[in-house]
Amino acid sequence: MNRAFSFALLAGGIILIVLGINASNALSSDISRFFTGSPTDKAVWLLAGGVLMAVIGLMGLTRLLRRKPV
Repeated sequence: MNRAFSFALLAGGIILIVLGINASNALSSDISRFFTGSPTDKAVWLLAGGVLMAVIGLMGLTRLLRRKPV
């Protein structure tokens, strides 16, 4: 995995996390939380996908930095 791809995964993951936080604070998520006790599926998937992408990006960057010093 090259450095640019790892940075792109990390940036995409951060963007998805921010979008997931915004979706969990939306009115539809509040209504869903009131009736079901959990936020909407969209918010959960955005947060889970963002965390996964960010972790993969960080793992790729640490692996690259360990092999080749900057």
